[in-house]
Amino acid sequence: MLLLALDTATDGVAVALHDGTRVLDARRAGDARHHNEVLVPTIAEALDAAGRERGEVTDVAVGVGPGPFTGLRVGLVTARTLALAWGAALHGVCSLDALAAQALAQGLAGPGEFLVATDARRREVHTARYRGEDGRAVRLAGPDVAAPSAVPRDGLTVVGRGAALYPDALGPAGPLADVDAGFLAQVAVDALAGRGGPGLLPAEPLYLRRPDATEPGARKRVTA
Repeated sequence: MLLLALDTATDGVAVALHDGTRVLDARRAGDARHHNEVLVPTIAEALDAAGRERGEVTDVAVGVGPGPFTGLRVGLVTARTLALAWGAALHGVCSLDALAAQALAQGLAGPGEFLVATDARRREVHTARYRGEDGRAVRLAGPDVAAPSAVPRDGLTVVGRGAALYPDALGPAGPLADVDAGFLAQVAVDALAGRGGPGLLPAEPLYLRRPDATEPGARKRVTA
């Protein structure tokens, strides 16, 4: 197995390679305004650093959000295109699941319940509730989108960029901000191996609200 993982649901792009046993390379690049420019070069850099060829990729795992519309489209279109061109299997992973896995692995959340919160813009956050079981994050609720003050925190630890953006409602902020594709890859590998965890999703974007842009309505007549 050689699994390419990529995520564009949070700030910048995250890319990783996993051989089914360990993460071979993981890196981040760019910011929220440059997903399209940096994603493919970052994938090429990861392959070079790992000493692997694109023809060796057997699986592509992509973060399906929730996240900004433009960022998710870039990641999903790239993942679909590469999987088709390389003859690789395509898998979707909730981006919040990757953050939850990272929080557990880094000791930022205990074995009990905790929340992941990311920036949804419009002064809202994307959230999901998890519980740590046998070293893996099990999603209990979500993902959802809400105003920070409306998130039912219930005294739980909150990890992710949302805590940093809205410390009064969700803080104090911890060091975890954006997705590390190495953990997204591990979530996918665990699911494919039947080792539990939150599991895989269709490679379709998790849009939790309608886009700002809407189709124009019918033109009004200006003559009788």
